[in-house]
Amino acid sequence: MSNHHTYKKIEMVGSSLTSIEDAISNAIAECDKSVKNMDWFEVTETRGHIKNGQVAHYQVTLKIGFRIEGS
Repeated sequence: MSNHHTYKKIEMVGSSLTSIEDAISNAIAECDKSVKNMDWFEVTETRGHIKNGQVAHYQVTLKIGFRIEGS
């Protein structure tokens, strides 16, 4: 085991019909299917779609940090 950790960040975009929080959770859940050792996320953009004067869906861009295995 190393006495330090090395990380990498990837960018994901999540969406939801109900909330920003769900959009974040959806992106993390999809990422979790193929990325190990996820440690944190940061929201870099928030946006949505408007239809008939109402919010139709939410979209967030995340950077997800994960530890490089073995570091």
